[in-house]
Amino acid sequence: MTVLGDDGLARPAWAATDPLLRDYYDTEWGMPVRDERGLFERLSLEAFQSGLSWATILRKRPAFRKAFADFDPDLVAGFGDDDVARLMADAGIVRNRRKVDATVTNAQATVALRADGGLPELVWSFRPATTPAPSTYAEVPSTSPESVALSKELKRRGFVFVGPTTMFALMEAVGIVDTHLVDSHRRGSSGVWA
Repeated sequence: MTVLGDDGLARPAWAATDPLLRDYYDTEWGMPVRDERGLFERLSLEAFQSGLSWATILRKRPAFRKAFADFDPDLVAGFGDDDVARLMADAGIVRNRRKVDATVTNAQATVALRADGGLPELVWSFRPATTPAPSTYAEVPSTSPESVALSKELKRRGFVFVGPTTMFALMEAVGIVDTHLVDSHRRGSSGVWA
């Protein structure tokens, strides 16, 4: 079920009260992201979010962008031990060594993938034939056959921290699937799904 905001717009409960989450929901979540840097950033942030709240990641997003060279895959792919040490000392981001290392590894894999069509082409090739149409948050899936397949393919290509649940969250965030609740004001707003 959605919550009717004081602006008259229906949103899911998670986006109904916190201004940061509401703005993210209203302007960004579920909108198509088809550029390499944008997808690399979303992929990285979804990995950092694992086990944490999305609000935590959004609040730290400016610091993440600064720490990871605005998620430029070429620059992050070249990060070495000194960069990792700098990141692990940066209180502005989530200081998890496995996730920091994964971001560098995934940048290298993103650069390597250019020779075979690139990250956007690969990720978007897993768009399903249909999208869920949830009426309640309980009806929103956490994985799909496509997110499982995308996870396997990315792992085959050298990516890490890209499990099926994380990849489904990525697919939701970048508009590959539309899991906006059917009575939300954002349902269908991506232009990907009629």
